[in-house]
Amino acid sequence: MPPSSPLRAGTRSTRVPCNICFIYSAPPDWASLTLGVFVCQACSLLHRSIPHISRVKSVQDTWDASDVELMAAMGNNAAKAKYEQKVPAFYYRPTHSDCKLLREQWIRAKYERNEFEFIEKQEPYSAGYREGFLWKRGRDNGQFLSRKFILSEREGALKYFNKQDARDPKAVMKIETLNATFQPAKIGNPCGLQITYLKDNSTRNIFVYHSDAKEMVDWFNAIRAARFHYLQVAFPGASDEELVPKLTRNFMKEGFMEKTGPKHTEGFKKRWFTMDDRRLMYFKDPLDAYARGEVFIGSKENSYTVLSGLPPSTQGYHWNHGITIVTPDRKFLFACETEAEQRDWIAAFQRVINRPMRPQEYAGEETHKPTGPLYSCFVFSVYGFMF
Repeated sequence: MPPSSPLRAGTRSTRVPCNICFIYSAPPDWASLTLGVFVCQACSLLHRSIPHISRVKSVQDTWDASDVELMAAMGNNAAKAKYEQKVPAFYYRPTHSDCKLLREQWIRAKYERNEFEFIEKQEPYSAGYREGFLWKRGRDNGQFLSRKFILSEREGALKYFNKQDARDPKAVMKIETLNATFQPAKIGNPCGLQITYLKDNSTRNIFVYHSDAKEMVDWFNAIRAARFHYLQVAFPGASDEELVPKLTRNFMKEGFMEKTGPKHTEGFKKRWFTMDDRRLMYFKDPLDAYARGEVFIGSKENSYTVLSGLPPSTQGYHWNHGITIVTPDRKFLFACETEAEQRDWIAAFQRVINRPMRPQEYAGEETHKPTGPLYSCFVFSVYGFMF
């Protein structure tokens, strides 16, 4: 009788990473018989959606001897050597926590389009210049309108134009301060991308999407490529391993909380909060272009602490799960709707507070304004230009 699982051949006790998102499972849950790779359950669903390149089977099913031999002949390491021969250093490799769009396009780029076997197929995001139309959310009316975008490494900027034949751009976003992160749930579109940059020394958000998933991921990796080449010039002594984590970043945590003012006598107001490195920014609406203000979160060595609950005399809050952040200058009071959200926010704050501050972050601590705009001092501490 054929083996019930290829893992009987001696791999059952081995921790095998998913070939797509690199999460480890012991034993692995699923395998692609077409490609000869092991994948986790979540990524197996993505493989199933591309049946012409991948036939998926559970390791708990009955296997034919020929299927076992295929897996033994290929496996994740051999597949990686074949399908990932020429992955650019800047190309984003998704993990299990990334959105479906990034993981699916990684699968298609590797196995369907063979982008990492033939360099010429990487031109859409590696050429140093990209031009096209994206749907951009209007700052005032909230409507998404088609806008022309141009990314130019030579000019060091990403620009967009309100009219197709316009000579002057509506906005010029310098590559040195540019960040991009996928926000499908927040934007309400599976291809939703949030682009952040500095304008007049304050942080500006724009929200875009494209109906074609590949097009949107190509834009994302083109931005990463432009950032990578900029940093290579700015820091010629830095290795790829040092530069790649600084190309784009996801926010540590986002969500609604209530907050009160510095005197703690004002009523609590519901705000959308974004934790971006040591900056806790707050917005009236999740899709606002500008933050209403920010709180700088330092380290425990600098007398920053986070406490569960609110001071006994606190009034005016509607949500019962309080958080107090103690800084050298004052206490910041927040309230969460659920206990689970309170735990998650406290854990996020604690991770930041437990991390020693880098020298360049002290500038951010000295000049931050809790209720004002975001200042350019954060170019260095947030955008990662110092090593």
